[in-house]
Amino acid sequence: MAKMLRQRFVLDTTALTDSLAWEGEGCTNICEGMNAILDCVAEARLHLGISCYIPYPSVYNEIREFVHHNGCDEAVLIKVDTWLVKMTPDRYEVKIPSKVFYEYVYYMRSRINKGMNVAEEAIWEAVGRCIAMSAEEGDLSAFKDEIEREAVGGIVRKFREKYRSALRYGILDSAPDIDILLLAKELNAAVISQDLGIQRWAEQLGLRYLEARTFPVMIKEYLSRARAIHKSDGLPLYVPPSGEDDSL
Repeated sequence: MAKMLRQRFVLDTTALTDSLAWEGEGCTNICEGMNAILDCVAEARLHLGISCYIPYPSVYNEIREFVHHNGCDEAVLIKVDTWLVKMTPDRYEVKIPSKVFYEYVYYMRSRINKGMNVAEEAIWEAVGRCIAMSAEEGDLSAFKDEIEREAVGGIVRKFREKYRSALRYGILDSAPDIDILLLAKELNAAVISQDLGIQRWAEQLGLRYLEARTFPVMIKEYLSRARAIHKSDGLPLYVPPSGEDDSL
């Protein structure tokens, strides 16, 4: 039980906003879902001594934007401020193995090359469509609007989807992503996220990782087991060890 009491988790924004996470809690919208997940976090803090962190200000600001953008009640932000420990990662002292940087550069080069291939395919497809239309219609200048709408417009939309998939899938593409990994490394904490880039590089750094959609389920299982054990012993569910810093 002692190891469980000392557990720490660093939450990505998706830990609160992933639809499958809050749908699993029986919620019908993101505001209800964030409330339900934060209630689980509160239970874990009060009854199990588990601490949940978010990088400040990067992830904290992302969560605030989600709350305001979706018109959630101010109570959601109050719960965020109460039950999530805001902490700025020590970007100067946290040590990252040089091999991780090597792997990241190699991986990014492969993703950039994939993006370039997607762009080339889109160009050739557009050229082919225009040639075909020219053969059918004759003077392309007379069909400029139709070309933009039927040929180029559709190809551009498809290109954007494929390009995003090729270049962003499994990479770290924002400062909050980096902050999550640094803070988890600093605290020796587990990462809670639904982001594939964070997952991939958490594994590279040797960090524990848990999908956002399974996090509330895990907390409830902890609580259920702890209540059963302590009920049989007639003891309080959680008593902080002497000298423990309650803010952690």
